[in-house]
Amino acid sequence: MEPVRVAVWTTDPIMHAGLTSFLRTRTELMVVEPGELTGDDVLVAHTDRLTPRVVAELRGDGGSTLVPKVLLAGELGENDILTAVECRVVAVLSRARTSGDLLVEAVLSVAPRRGLLPTDLLGQLLDSMRRLQDEPLVRDGADSASLTAREIDVLRLMAQGCDTAEIAAKLCYSERTVKNTVYGLTNRLHLRNRPHAVAYAMRAGVI
Repeated sequence: MEPVRVAVWTTDPIMHAGLTSFLRTRTELMVVEPGELTGDDVLVAHTDRLTPRVVAELRGDGGSTLVPKVLLAGELGENDILTAVECRVVAVLSRARTSGDLLVEAVLSVAPRRGLLPTDLLGQLLDSMRRLQDEPLVRDGADSASLTAREIDVLRLMAQGCDTAEIAAKLCYSERTVKNTVYGLTNRLHLRNRPHAVAYAMRAGVI
């Protein structure tokens, strides 16, 4: 099996040197520069706290690609976790309680296509959930009780990262039926897209 390509980003030069040196000793990993990352690689980021500069880098504004990210950090609050996930961070580790082996295990476990939710969908989902926090659950008289059993089944599979073809196969529906179901519920509840629909259903407690 080919080693997982990984890059290191941190605001602390000493920590950067230490992490890079350690990761290079692991045969299951290949350390590259952040600018060389592709969608099949992993970024290890280290920070004491999520400053605007760190958030910009994690979002890709600083030149890094939108790859899965492992965040090695100090204390993080609930809002920090939400922000991190929206930045495609798929693993958060405590700097004080993380060993070298645990860090490597995290890098290997978050390599692309090993999770239930694609990182793009995960980021969109958390972004939608944040927007929904201050929105009323009932819209134009339609609440969670108005969702049909078919809609709930479709939403549950969407939350698992299934595409239209996979949902149709699992539920024994045609792809047209699945598309019509999604269109019907998003139009009725005034939802913008599929991640928004999943976030709405999660807040409603139906999935």
